[in-house]
Amino acid sequence: MARIMVSRLKLAMAAIGLAAFLQPALADPPRAVVELFTSQGCSNCPPADELLVEYSRRPDIVALSFPVNYWDYLGWKDTLAHADFTARQKDYAHARNDRQVFTPQMIVNGKKSCIGSDRAQIESAIRMTLKDRAGLPVDLDLSEQNGTVTVTVTEVAEPVSREALVWVLPVLRSQTVPIERGENKGRTVTYANVVRGLKRVGEWKGGSARFEIPVETARSGGDGYVVLLQTEHDDRPSVILGAAKSSGL
Repeated sequence: MARIMVSRLKLAMAAIGLAAFLQPALADPPRAVVELFTSQGCSNCPPADELLVEYSRRPDIVALSFPVNYWDYLGWKDTLAHADFTARQKDYAHARNDRQVFTPQMIVNGKKSCIGSDRAQIESAIRMTLKDRAGLPVDLDLSEQNGTVTVTVTEVAEPVSREALVWVLPVLRSQTVPIERGENKGRTVTYANVVRGLKRVGEWKGGSARFEIPVETARSGGDGYVVLLQTEHDDRPSVILGAAKSSGL
């Protein structure tokens, strides 16, 4: 009888172990936000656009495309560009005090500027921002119910003293564009996570907090969305403290 009980106990423990093995692990929060400022009229941009497509497939990265409009005079008007995205790129340059505005430009976690097609430089920037979890120190969690997106900000073990704004960015997961004129004439380019708007939805002053956003606001003009918790410097976008993306992104 004792041997039978031991055998059954071993089988039960094995079953528990197998169940634990088969149970999917909870996804870790994003490690970095990469923002690509790009243009359909820029001949140097397609390699960067392809790299952002790769980053968009990584669960540990929030990857965003911001099409800008200042190359439209070259013979092709960017079909996805918006003046607000150009303003955001220029504001970043002022906040960094380096005045560097170019395409393709990748901004990592709101603070590090990189050449958008230089994988080694971008990866180095991501690693640098992750030291001691300095990259995205505040966790955001998203949930949808009854037409409302709830954003939960989790208080960190070592409180972040800076205040920040909560932004929701509707995005298109993928958009393929045949370019008929300009420097990229004849090329067809696929863009990932194309931002369609920037909407301020709240202000965070430290600690735990909750914010509610109508789903139609979060998805307006897109088929997914990203939420950013971002500081400001002289009323311009600066360091990103936290980020989350909707399912499917």
